[in-house]
Amino acid sequence: MKHYISIFILALLAASCEKPIFDDERAASGSAADTQANVTLHFSPYEQISFTRAAVADVCTRLSVAIFTADGTKAKAITQKQTDAGFGTAALTLQAGTYKIVAIAHSSTEGNATITSTEKVTFANNKLTDTFYYYGILTVGTDPIEETLQMTRCVAMLRLTLTEPLPDNITRLKFYYTGGSSTFNPATGYGCVNSKQTEYRYTTNDQDMPVTVYELYTMPHEQQDVLKLTVTALDASGSEVGEVTMENIPVTRNKITTWQGTLFGSGTGGDSGTSSSGGITITLDTEWDGTITYTF
Repeated sequence: MKHYISIFILALLAASCEKPIFDDERAASGSAADTQANVTLHFSPYEQISFTRAAVADVCTRLSVAIFTADGTKAKAITQKQTDAGFGTAALTLQAGTYKIVAIAHSSTEGNATITSTEKVTFANNKLTDTFYYYGILTVGTDPIEETLQMTRCVAMLRLTLTEPLPDNITRLKFYYTGGSSTFNPATGYGCVNSKQTEYRYTTNDQDMPVTVYELYTMPHEQQDVLKLTVTALDASGSEVGEVTMENIPVTRNKITTWQGTLFGSGTGGDSGTSSSGGITITLDTEWDGTITYTF
C-alpha cells in the first residue's frame, strides 16, 4: 500500500463532520484550544485488494498512539476506545521538530496497550488479540501537516481445529504456550521478551454449541519462530482431566498456523477502510499473508 503525504488546509479541520479526540486536557472542556491542533490523526483500515471500505471500529476496538521526541521523551499520548465519539480520529499540537510515532491498534477486552518507549509496548494481563502497529518519523514544521501511515500486523496466529468432539466432561481448555512474546518492540517489529502466555477457552458457546476452533496469538521474536504448547482439559470444577503437549510449532508474523486433529479422544456428543482530509491517516493491512497447516 502506498504512503501518501500531503499538506491540508486547516479550515477543513473545523468543517469536519467527525469530532477529533484530543489528548490535551484543555480540549476536554470544549474550549477554543481544540482548533489550535497542527497535527490531526485519522485511523482507518484500508483493504486495497478488494477495494471494500469499513470504519476502523470494524477491525479494532482500541487504539493507542504515542509521540516521542528525538531524545526518547514521550511528548504526547492518546488512547481511544471503540465507544468513544470520533473513534479513529485524533488531533494534537506539536512544536516544530522531529518526532517518532508509535501506534497500536488491537481488540483486547483487558485494557489499553501501554507504550513505554519506541522499543517497548505491553498489553494488559499479557493478553493478545489481532494487533497492528505503526512506527515511523514525523517531521513538524510551521504549517499543519497531513500524512497517511500504513499499519501492519505484528502477531502470528495459531489456530487449532478439532476434527472430533471433546468428551462431555471437559468444559474448558487451558492453553499454555512459550516461545513467543506478549511484549512488543515497535522499532524492530517483533516480540522482545520470552513470554509465558496462558489462555482459557470454553468448549461450548452461549448457545451451548460445541466450539471446535481455538485461536491464539503471539508475537514472534523474528519473522519465524517456534512455540511449545500445552493444552490442559478442565472439568466443571476446574480439575484437570487430560493434557497434551505439542512442541516446535512453527509460527510466522502475519501468518496463520493451523493444527487439525483430536486432542483427548472422541466424545459422545455430536477488511477495508477510508481515507479522509486533514492530519495523519493510519491504515491497516488486514489481509493475513497465508496459512501453514499441520495435522496432529
